[in-house]
Amino acid sequence: MAGNALDSEGLYRRIGRLIEIAPATPTNAQLSPALMKWLGQVTATVKEVGDMTVIVEVGASMNMLHLPNRADHFQKIMLGLYKALAIAELAAPQSAQGAFIPVGNAFDAYTAIGKILGAARSDVLIVDPYMDDSVLTDFAASMQDSVPLRLLTDQATAKQNLQPAAVRWTAQYANRLLLVRLAPPRTLHDRAIFIDGIQAWTVTQSLKDLAKRSPAEIVRADDTAALKIAAYEALWINASVVV
Repeated sequence: MAGNALDSEGLYRRIGRLIEIAPATPTNAQLSPALMKWLGQVTATVKEVGDMTVIVEVGASMNMLHLPNRADHFQKIMLGLYKALAIAELAAPQSAQGAFIPVGNAFDAYTAIGKILGAARSDVLIVDPYMDDSVLTDFAASMQDSVPLRLLTDQATAKQNLQPAAVRWTAQYANRLLLVRLAPPRTLHDRAIFIDGIQAWTVTQSLKDLAKRSPAEIVRADDTAALKIAAYEALWINASVVV
Protein backbone atom coordinates (compact mmCIF):
# COMPACT_ATOMS: atom_id res chain seq x y z
CA MET A 1 0.00 0.00 0.00
CA ALA A 2 1.25 3.51 -0.74
CA GLY A 3 2.88 5.11 2.25
CA ASN A 4 1.21 8.52 2.55
CA ALA A 5 -2.17 10.18 2.14
CA LEU A 6 -1.43 11.60 -1.31
CA ASP A 7 -0.32 8.22 -2.65
CA SER A 8 -3.35 6.51 -1.13
CA GLU A 9 -5.70 9.00 -2.72
CA GLY A 10 -3.95 8.68 -6.07
CA LEU A 11 -4.24 4.90 -5.93
CA TYR A 12 -7.94 5.12 -5.09
CA ARG A 13 -8.59 7.43 -8.01
CA ARG A 14 -6.48 5.30 -10.37
CA ILE A 15 -8.54 2.22 -9.62
CA GLY A 16 -11.74 4.18 -10.09
CA ARG A 17 -10.49 5.39 -13.45
CA LEU A 18 -9.67 1.82 -14.55
CA ILE A 19 -13.23 0.80 -13.72
CA GLU A 20 -14.58 3.82 -15.59
CA ILE A 21 -12.64 3.02 -18.79
CA ALA A 22 -13.06 -0.76 -18.60
CA PRO A 23 -13.38 -2.23 -22.12
CA ALA A 24 -16.17 -4.51 -23.25
CA THR A 25 -16.02 -8.18 -22.36
CA PRO A 26 -13.77 -9.97 -24.89
CA THR A 27 -15.65 -12.14 -27.35
CA ASN A 28 -12.79 -14.38 -28.48
CA ALA A 29 -9.36 -15.56 -27.44
CA GLN A 30 -7.62 -12.95 -29.59
CA LEU A 31 -7.28 -10.01 -27.19
CA SER A 32 -7.07 -6.54 -28.69
CA PRO A 33 -4.06 -4.29 -27.96
CA ALA A 34 -6.35 -1.88 -26.08
CA LEU A 35 -7.62 -4.67 -23.85
CA MET A 36 -4.11 -6.00 -23.22
CA LYS A 37 -2.95 -2.49 -22.27
CA TRP A 38 -5.85 -2.16 -19.83
CA LEU A 39 -5.15 -5.59 -18.34
CA GLY A 40 -1.52 -4.60 -17.82
CA GLN A 41 -2.60 -1.44 -16.01
CA VAL A 42 -4.98 -3.47 -13.86
CA THR A 43 -2.20 -5.91 -12.92
CA ALA A 44 0.21 -3.15 -11.92
CA THR A 45 -2.42 -1.18 -9.99
CA VAL A 46 -3.84 -4.15 -8.09
CA LYS A 47 -0.31 -5.03 -6.95
CA GLU A 48 -0.04 -1.54 -5.44
CA VAL A 49 -3.06 -2.27 -3.25
CA GLY A 50 -1.11 -5.13 -1.70
CA ASP A 51 -3.96 -7.51 -0.94
CA MET A 52 -2.73 -10.97 -1.96
CA THR A 53 -6.22 -12.44 -2.28
CA VAL A 54 -7.24 -9.80 -4.81
CA ILE A 55 -3.92 -10.06 -6.65
CA VAL A 56 -4.26 -13.83 -7.01
CA GLU A 57 -7.93 -13.72 -8.01
CA VAL A 58 -7.37 -11.08 -10.69
CA GLY A 59 -4.24 -12.79 -12.03
CA ALA A 60 -5.93 -16.19 -12.24
CA SER A 61 -8.93 -14.72 -14.08
CA MET A 62 -6.68 -12.98 -16.59
CA ASN A 63 -4.97 -16.27 -17.35
CA MET A 64 -8.36 -17.79 -18.20
CA LEU A 65 -9.46 -15.21 -20.75
CA HIS A 66 -8.50 -17.50 -23.61
CA LEU A 67 -11.14 -20.04 -22.55
CA PRO A 68 -14.72 -20.14 -23.91
CA ASN A 69 -16.19 -18.94 -20.60
CA ARG A 70 -14.09 -15.78 -20.77
CA ALA A 71 -17.08 -13.59 -19.89
CA ASP A 72 -17.19 -15.17 -16.42
CA HIS A 73 -13.48 -14.58 -15.92
CA PHE A 74 -13.69 -10.99 -17.12
CA GLN A 75 -16.47 -10.40 -14.59
CA LYS A 76 -14.19 -11.78 -11.87
CA ILE A 77 -11.52 -9.28 -12.95
CA MET A 78 -14.04 -6.47 -12.54
CA LEU A 79 -15.06 -7.85 -9.14
CA GLY A 80 -11.40 -7.86 -8.13
CA LEU A 81 -11.10 -4.24 -9.20
CA TYR A 82 -14.09 -3.27 -7.09
CA LYS A 83 -12.56 -5.10 -4.12
CA ALA A 84 -9.31 -3.21 -4.69
CA LEU A 85 -11.28 0.04 -4.90
CA ALA A 86 -12.91 -0.61 -1.53
CA ILE A 87 -9.54 -1.38 0.08
CA ALA A 88 -7.91 1.72 -1.40
CA GLU A 89 -10.86 3.91 -0.38
CA LEU A 90 -10.41 2.92 3.28
CA ALA A 91 -6.78 4.08 3.12
CA ALA A 92 -7.54 7.33 1.27
CA PRO A 93 -8.11 10.63 3.09
CA GLN A 94 -11.67 11.13 4.30
CA SER A 95 -12.11 14.07 1.93
CA ALA A 96 -11.46 11.77 -1.05
CA GLN A 97 -13.62 8.86 0.05
CA GLY A 98 -16.76 8.43 -2.03
CA ALA A 99 -15.29 10.41 -4.94
CA PHE A 100 -15.70 7.50 -7.35
CA ILE A 101 -19.35 6.69 -8.00
CA PRO A 102 -20.23 3.45 -9.82
CA VAL A 103 -22.89 3.55 -12.52
CA GLY A 104 -26.41 3.40 -11.14
CA ASN A 105 -25.44 4.66 -7.67
CA ALA A 106 -27.60 7.78 -7.80
CA PHE A 107 -27.84 8.09 -4.02
CA ASP A 108 -24.05 7.93 -3.66
CA ALA A 109 -23.80 10.72 -6.23
CA TYR A 110 -26.32 12.79 -4.29
CA THR A 111 -24.43 12.17 -1.04
CA ALA A 112 -21.02 13.04 -2.48
CA ILE A 113 -22.20 16.33 -3.98
CA GLY A 114 -24.21 17.12 -0.86
CA LYS A 115 -21.12 16.69 1.32
CA ILE A 116 -19.20 19.19 -0.80
CA LEU A 117 -22.00 21.76 -0.89
CA GLY A 118 -22.74 21.38 2.81
CA ALA A 119 -19.17 22.38 3.69
CA ALA A 120 -19.55 25.84 2.10
CA ARG A 121 -19.59 28.83 4.44
CA SER A 122 -19.64 31.89 2.21
CA ASP A 123 -20.18 31.04 -1.47
CA VAL A 124 -20.90 28.25 -3.94
CA LEU A 125 -20.41 28.51 -7.71
CA ILE A 126 -21.57 25.55 -9.79
CA VAL A 127 -20.52 25.40 -13.44
CA ASP A 128 -22.28 23.00 -15.79
CA PRO A 129 -22.89 23.57 -19.51
CA TYR A 130 -25.90 21.22 -19.47
CA MET A 131 -27.48 22.39 -16.24
CA ASP A 132 -31.16 21.74 -15.56
CA ASP A 133 -33.56 22.17 -12.63
CA SER A 134 -32.12 19.15 -10.78
CA VAL A 135 -29.31 21.34 -9.47
CA LEU A 136 -32.01 23.00 -7.35
CA THR A 137 -34.41 20.13 -6.72
CA ASP A 138 -31.73 17.55 -5.89
CA PHE A 139 -28.70 19.40 -4.58
CA ALA A 140 -29.37 22.95 -3.37
CA ALA A 141 -31.05 21.78 -0.16
CA SER A 142 -27.71 20.39 1.01
CA MET A 143 -26.37 23.92 1.47
CA GLN A 144 -26.70 26.12 4.51
CA ASP A 145 -29.48 28.70 4.05
CA SER A 146 -27.10 31.62 4.55
CA VAL A 147 -24.71 30.62 1.74
CA PRO A 148 -25.31 32.25 -1.68
CA LEU A 149 -25.63 29.85 -4.60
CA ARG A 150 -24.39 30.91 -8.04
CA LEU A 151 -25.13 28.84 -11.14
CA LEU A 152 -23.22 29.33 -14.38
CA THR A 153 -24.35 27.46 -17.46
CA ASP A 154 -24.08 27.67 -21.24
CA GLN A 155 -26.53 29.76 -23.20
CA ALA A 156 -26.68 27.18 -25.99
CA THR A 157 -26.95 23.97 -23.97
CA ALA A 158 -28.69 24.83 -20.69
CA LYS A 159 -31.99 23.02 -20.26
CA GLN A 160 -35.17 25.06 -20.60
CA ASN A 161 -36.53 24.02 -17.20
CA LEU A 162 -33.67 25.74 -15.32
CA GLN A 163 -34.92 29.32 -15.61
CA PRO A 164 -38.52 28.73 -14.44
CA ALA A 165 -37.21 26.59 -11.58
CA ALA A 166 -34.84 29.38 -10.55
CA VAL A 167 -37.63 31.95 -10.64
CA ARG A 168 -39.85 29.77 -8.43
CA TRP A 169 -36.97 29.05 -6.07
CA THR A 170 -36.29 32.76 -5.65
CA ALA A 171 -39.96 33.48 -5.02
CA GLN A 172 -40.27 30.77 -2.38
CA TYR A 173 -36.91 31.21 -0.67
CA ALA A 174 -36.50 34.97 -0.60
CA ASN A 175 -33.94 34.70 2.21
CA ARG A 176 -31.68 32.35 0.21
CA LEU A 177 -29.66 34.15 -2.42
CA LEU A 178 -29.70 32.44 -5.83
CA LEU A 179 -27.97 33.89 -8.88
CA VAL A 180 -28.09 32.29 -12.34
CA ARG A 181 -26.12 33.42 -15.38
CA LEU A 182 -25.62 32.24 -18.96
CA ALA A 183 -22.17 32.18 -20.53
CA PRO A 184 -21.81 32.69 -24.29
CA PRO A 185 -22.26 29.51 -26.34
CA ARG A 186 -19.46 26.92 -26.14
CA THR A 187 -17.36 28.85 -23.61
CA LEU A 188 -17.82 26.38 -20.76
CA HIS A 189 -15.81 23.17 -21.02
CA ASP A 190 -15.85 21.82 -17.47
CA ARG A 191 -18.35 20.75 -14.89
CA ALA A 192 -17.08 22.18 -11.64
CA ILE A 193 -18.00 23.21 -8.12
CA PHE A 194 -16.17 26.06 -6.37
CA ILE A 195 -16.48 26.43 -2.62
CA ASP A 196 -15.83 29.69 -0.74
CA GLY A 197 -13.48 30.92 -3.47
CA ILE A 198 -10.87 28.42 -2.25
CA GLN A 199 -11.78 24.86 -3.17
CA ALA A 200 -12.25 23.63 -6.73
CA TRP A 201 -13.90 20.31 -7.58
CA THR A 202 -14.24 18.90 -11.08
CA VAL A 203 -17.05 16.50 -11.92
CA THR A 204 -16.76 14.10 -14.85
CA GLN A 205 -20.45 14.35 -15.78
CA SER A 206 -23.25 16.88 -15.64
CA LEU A 207 -25.08 16.83 -12.32
CA LYS A 208 -28.31 15.80 -14.02
CA ASP A 209 -26.64 12.64 -15.40
CA LEU A 210 -24.28 11.83 -12.55
CA ALA A 211 -23.57 8.06 -12.50
CA LYS A 212 -26.77 7.25 -14.37
CA ARG A 213 -25.24 5.65 -17.47
CA SER A 214 -21.53 5.40 -16.65
CA PRO A 215 -19.29 5.70 -13.58
CA ALA A 216 -18.57 9.22 -12.39
CA GLU A 217 -15.76 10.85 -10.45
CA ILE A 218 -15.55 13.97 -8.33
CA VAL A 219 -11.99 15.27 -8.02
CA ARG A 220 -10.66 18.03 -5.81
CA ALA A 221 -8.29 20.10 -7.96
CA ASP A 222 -5.93 21.48 -5.34
CA ASP A 223 -3.01 22.19 -7.67
CA THR A 224 -5.05 24.20 -10.16
CA ALA A 225 -7.76 25.58 -7.86
CA ALA A 226 -6.65 29.22 -7.98
CA LEU A 227 -6.37 29.24 -11.79
CA LYS A 228 -9.75 27.57 -12.27
CA ILE A 229 -11.48 29.89 -9.82
CA ALA A 230 -10.02 32.99 -11.47
CA ALA A 231 -10.98 31.79 -14.95
CA TYR A 232 -14.59 31.04 -14.05
CA GLU A 233 -15.02 34.20 -12.01
CA ALA A 234 -14.06 36.12 -15.16
CA LEU A 235 -16.66 34.18 -17.14
CA TRP A 236 -19.22 34.85 -14.40
CA ILE A 237 -18.67 38.60 -14.54
CA ASN A 238 -19.30 38.69 -18.30
CA ALA A 239 -22.21 36.24 -18.36
CA SER A 240 -25.85 37.24 -18.93
CA VAL A 241 -28.06 37.48 -15.85
CA VAL A 242 -31.07 35.15 -15.63
CA VAL A 243 -32.07 35.74 -12.00
